[in-house]
Formats: sequence, C-alpha cells, structure tokens
Amino acid sequence: MGWPDLACYGHPFHETPHIDRLAAEGMKFSDFYAATPVCSSTRSTIQSGQYAARVGITDFIPGHWRPFEKLIVPPIDEALPASIRTPGDVLSAAGYATGYFGKWHLGPDDTRGPDNRGYGVTARTLGPEFQAWRKTKVPGPKQIDLLTDQTLWFIEQNQQRPFFVTLSHHAVHIPVEATPEAIEKYRQKAKPAGGVNHPFYAGMIEDLDRSVGRIMAALEDLGLAERTLFVFTSDNGGIRKIFTGVGEEVSTNAPLRDEKGSLYEGGIRVPMIVRWPGVVRPNTVCSEPTTTVDLMSTFCQAAGAALPDQPIDGTSLVPLLIDPAAKLPREAIYFHYPHYHHSRPAGAIRAGDWKLIEFFDGAPLELYNLREDIGEKVNLAEKMPDKAQALEKDLARWRESVGARMPSPNPNYDPSRAGQWWNRQMNQPLDLEAMAKQYRSRSVERQPPNQKAP
Repeated sequence: MGWPDLACYGHPFHETPHIDRLAAEGMKFSDFYAATPVCSSTRSTIQSGQYAARVGITDFIPGHWRPFEKLIVPPIDEALPASIRTPGDVLSAAGYATGYFGKWHLGPDDTRGPDNRGYGVTARTLGPEFQAWRKTKVPGPKQIDLLTDQTLWFIEQNQQRPFFVTLSHHAVHIPVEATPEAIEKYRQKAKPAGGVNHPFYAGMIEDLDRSVGRIMAALEDLGLAERTLFVFTSDNGGIRKIFTGVGEEVSTNAPLRDEKGSLYEGGIRVPMIVRWPGVVRPNTVCSEPTTTVDLMSTFCQAAGAALPDQPIDGTSLVPLLIDPAAKLPREAIYFHYPHYHHSRPAGAIRAGDWKLIEFFDGAPLELYNLREDIGEKVNLAEKMPDKAQALEKDLARWRESVGARMPSPNPNYDPSRAGQWWNRQMNQPLDLEAMAKQYRSRSVERQPPNQKAP
C-alpha cells in the first residue's frame, strides 16, 4: 500500500472511513518507513527487530534473476533464521495468546511458518499471494473476508486473556481485484482532476478498509477496544503499473517519487496508524522518522515483556505514542536494497530531514532535504558535498556493522540485455507484457461473511 493511498493521508478518490476513524482516534505517522521496498525483507524486520541486512533477507523470497545487469546481486536467505525469536515467541512466553493470519512469506515450507515461530494459532500462505492464487480457488478478493473471519474467531476465543494477533492481508497487491459492488461504486464516482483514480484499485482498498472496520467493531462489541493496542501499516510502498512497470497504470504515489522496489520515498514511505486508548491522544500526528524495525521493541515495551536475547536494531516507539513531539535516541535510520527491481541496487540513510541515496553501480550520490522536497526532485549532493560525504560515510559504517551483503561486478554484463527479467528454472526471459495481462484487474465475488474459522 502506498503512503498516499488512504483518505486520511490525503487521497482524493479512495474512501477509507474505518481506517480514517482509526487515525482520528489515534496517531498517524507521517514519516514511517517499510525497512525495505519489498515484502519478505520488510516482514523479516518486523519479526526480528533487526535490519534486513543483518537478518540476511534483503529481497522478496525467492527473489528474481536479471543476469545481464552491471552488477551481480548478493544471495539472500530464503527463510527467517531459526535463531531469531519473533514477537510471537516473546509474547507467548510472556503469557499472551498469539495468532497469525494471512501472508507470511518468510519460509518456503511448513517447518518455517509462523506456527513454528511462536504463533499458537495460524492460517497463512507461504509465499507470494499470486502463486497461491494460481494453484487454488481463493474465496473472495484477496481472501479479505476469510482472513478477517479467522482473526475475529481468534479474538473471540481469547477475549478473556491477553492476546497478540497479526492479520497480514494480501491486499494491497497484484493482481488488482475487488468486489463487484466496490468496483461499480468507483466506476460511477466522479474522478478528481489528476492522478490515476483506478476503480479496481480503489475498490481493493475499500474492501481492505471494510476488514479494518469489522475488527474495530468486534473489539468494541467485546469490550476490548479501550485496552487494545491497534497498529495498521504496510510492508512496502505502492505500485504504479500492474506488473514490474508494465501494463495498465493502477495507482500513483504522488507526491512521492517512484514505487515499490525503489529506495525513493514512493517505495518505502508507508502509512502507519496506532490507536491505544489511554496512551495515544486522539487525532495526533508524529513526524519523527520511524521504521518497521522499531515494531518488535514497541510490542515488547507495550506488553511489559523483555526483549529477546538477540541483536535489536529498532527503538521502541512508546515514547512517541505518549508524546508525538518526542525524539528517539538515534541519529539516523538505514536502508539496504542491493537488488534490481524498479530501480538499481542501492543503499540509503535518513538523518533528520536529510536523505542520501547511494547507488552501487557508481552513479552520483543523491542528497535530498525531505522536509522541503518530499518528491526528491532537487539533488543537493553537488551543492552540499560535505553533507553528502558525511552521510555516505555513516551509511558505509552501518553496512559494515550489520554485515550487509554487497553486489559485485558482473562479467556477463550486456547493456543491450540489461533490464531483462529471467525465469531462473527455465533459463529464459520472462514475457512481461503477457504476465501483465495475466495479472490484469478483475472482479471477484465476495464470500459470505462471518464464516467460523479456522
């Protein structure tokens, strides 16, 4: 989901009344980041409290192959390391019932799933949602209602004890699909000037918003809303076209630059909303730079649980939840994405209002003042070389401290074939136009709600 996709973040076409209400009753983070621009690697940071470069999962699992680029990208681990303790491990040991429902994408087999990583009750898919969709008939668009039903079942079963539950929806993701009624609503709705305003994409977001509303209503009906910490966020920025930059345009991250798979703001800045009655003041906004790496520490402090005995790179956000004007005890947050996707292998650092991007193929440094230039239009690196070099040095120091894997020169580099995406197993290039058609927008009937599960 993109940073500007929600009405409460300024989208003029999408309607998200339930998420908007969550923001009105809690705190909206304006400068919150997915720790990487793709799914698996960001999810690894949530489950570890570590930067993805330390975990060893810096791309989506299993990654992809572009054999003729200038650089050979480093290998990634294809499962969350067994040594890492997750929030599920920590909170279950602290007496919480733990549940995980939806997309996991941190291990290729049943021994690597959330049910073996501290989550007592689970219902999930292993890998990219579209792979599961190819193989099985999915009830309803993105399984939104089914996964919501399973989550509500878990909450009802554990309402008399502390619980920690994650609902990891497949929405917002390709293929872009929504219920017929949501699609028709946005087909008929007047379109604001500018933007994309795609009825299928808008419908998918509204279907997701309906799920959030169902959970909020259940917590209220059970008398739990006033003592529940509720967090809403995304694992990467929004997409623009339907498949790897090809096909119909379904969204825009404006005013942010670029999209998922890039270290520009459009690929990593995401919505983050926290409601915590009695702690978070309603309708507040926090502009402190924060990241998914911080969630482990936040959950542990909120639950009164000790941090796990492993390196922790994040910082608890509880001080910000109490006072959004507070400052966290760190100078910067860091990003490492040494892969080709919708951009080139790069690292980045955000320090205060400043952001530096270092491309690993030798391109010039890029320096932006995000408070004045959120769209990253004016590169200040040549004008402010001392600032750029200081941030570059700090980024290199951080990479060494976490053992970040780096790309290397490619002896098979072919500029005429760079940009080709290949199927590693079949050893042939992918037909992106055909795949974009395969993942085209579509209407999916909603399953009857309130199915008891699991």
